[in-house]
Amino acid sequence: MTFRQFAFRNVVRNRRVYAAFFMASVFSVMVFFLNTMLLFHPTIEASPLRDIAMLGMGAADIVLYIFTVFFLFYSMRAFLQARSKEFGILLHLGMEKRQLHKLIFTETLLIGVASIGVGTFLGYMFSKFFFMIVKRIVMFPALPLYLSWKPFALTVGAFLSLFILISLIAPVFIRNVRVYDLLRGEGHDKEPHSYSKVRGMLGLVLLGLSYVLAAFTSNSIVVELIFLLPPLVTIGTYYFFTDSMPLVLHLFKVRKEFYWRHFRLLAISEGVVRLKENARMFFIVTIVSTVAFMSVGILASLTSFASQYREVNPLGLVYESYEGNELEQAHVSRLGKELRDANIDYTYVRFPVLQQQSSMTRNNVNIVQLAHINRLAQAFGKPVFQLAKGQALFLPPTHSTFEQLDQQSVKTILKDSGLVVTVNGAYPNQLFPAYAIGTNAIILNDEDYRTIESMQQEPLFVYHAFEIPNWQETKTIGLGISQSMSESILLGNDYEPTFYFDNPGLNYSVMRTTFTLLLVIGLLLAGVFLLAAGSFIYFRLYTSLESDRKQFDVLRRMGITDREFKKVVNRQLIPQFFVPWTVALVHSSFSFLSLQVIWDALAEISVVRELITVLAGFTVLQIIYFYLIRWRYLAHIRTPD
Repeated sequence: MTFRQFAFRNVVRNRRVYAAFFMASVFSVMVFFLNTMLLFHPTIEASPLRDIAMLGMGAADIVLYIFTVFFLFYSMRAFLQARSKEFGILLHLGMEKRQLHKLIFTETLLIGVASIGVGTFLGYMFSKFFFMIVKRIVMFPALPLYLSWKPFALTVGAFLSLFILISLIAPVFIRNVRVYDLLRGEGHDKEPHSYSKVRGMLGLVLLGLSYVLAAFTSNSIVVELIFLLPPLVTIGTYYFFTDSMPLVLHLFKVRKEFYWRHFRLLAISEGVVRLKENARMFFIVTIVSTVAFMSVGILASLTSFASQYREVNPLGLVYESYEGNELEQAHVSRLGKELRDANIDYTYVRFPVLQQQSSMTRNNVNIVQLAHINRLAQAFGKPVFQLAKGQALFLPPTHSTFEQLDQQSVKTILKDSGLVVTVNGAYPNQLFPAYAIGTNAIILNDEDYRTIESMQQEPLFVYHAFEIPNWQETKTIGLGISQSMSESILLGNDYEPTFYFDNPGLNYSVMRTTFTLLLVIGLLLAGVFLLAAGSFIYFRLYTSLESDRKQFDVLRRMGITDREFKKVVNRQLIPQFFVPWTVALVHSSFSFLSLQVIWDALAEISVVRELITVLAGFTVLQIIYFYLIRWRYLAHIRTPD
């Protein structure tokens, strides 16, 4: 038998140990390949979203590659520790360390090449199905299957270099270990975990402080918290697992009436030992899971913003004309002609916005006419209002300010015209985007409005509103005007734009496609992260599998029943699976509170439903993963080598 055959048979013989490592590697390669296939797709390259898509998918590939490097290094170290006895026997029988390093290099490279081959093959096999899903979600016209050397070359080159690097570095993990220590195996010196009460309390204080800051954040400090909270949470999480949890378990141990009861003694004492071995692993799993939750949650909130975009942008097209705009009539006529040519129904209302100073607040007040408001309201199917002479209504800048303004009644003099008006209550319907008419605006009855208009030569600006029922069909309307506006903005700070044009249908199409595409990419990355997080636990279970099997064999000889056996296993496995996941869930929940504050400030949109869906979905996946790993763990514990 040659050396290569020996290495190959070693891999085959240890297939149970390498199964999770191999499957996680295959999944990483497959996700990388699918993402790369989408990155180089001809439809994406010809799309207006090409730059955004390439940036998002390119960043996803980089993140996935870096994370895979870390994941493979960690898992390889765990597997080498699990096979420490085997390496000790080989060295004891006369194998040189140079030959052992060559054996590890060959085995790792064999697994890597097999992972690349299987992952790339599965990735291409599922490409058509993946493109169908992306096409339906992102609403691309077509994403046909294609064959190109670029995705294959990038995937094979990236992961082959990665596995070669790992194969060269892997032997370092056992280079300075004595044969005696290798023969004794992993986990032979299980001693109580030493911890610091100061660090334990510090971990709890840091996490508590982070949660309080996230829960009671506001618009004024949310940006600062984005940079402050991640380091606090990271340090607090590390101390929580290394010192805070041992401190809490010690408090349970000193309560003899609780500790010396049923199987609590075994579960808690074993938990203390597990903390010593796995504290860093718990920390890594928590951080990785938090990143996965937050990635999908943020992307889901972006998708929610796109889905609720119509609520904050009720008009189909918006054109604002300022003083000195000589193209106003030409642009408005052009928009109407393009809508008619495209057979798109619309209602057009012109709003000259006047401005007067209030004698009460000495602030400027923007004024619109009730007749114009009623005409636009009828287009939306809203009821019309009537105002007597001298009466007015507040026009809320946002939907959330309606209740506050509706309870106010103000009598003031519009100083420029000397008109006395009583502003009583607020207009209840949202007809404009937020702050479209200004932060301080009122609606005047027609007679009072015409009185002010006759005294004022020019309006502050003219707001042209197009209410379009089929607003998503306006993606091609006004493209020339948008280009002119962009060019005028790029002329420099000294040039003051004389008009503003907005096409919510086009904006929605771009945002929905972009955010949904990013969400698909985020879900793929989150899948890799969560699989890796569970694999970290799986690796540690297999590292200590031999000692666990001996422990449970002793318990069986003492007369433990099968039901009690499962109960003991559950008490040992459930904390390992669900404590890091629960901490990650709490981290993410408080982070989402800060995220909601940001969305409230930007668009007054609630993302609670989407975030609950994301966390509930991850919860179901974690429970399924737990029962799968528990089933395999029980099978291995009950089956002697």
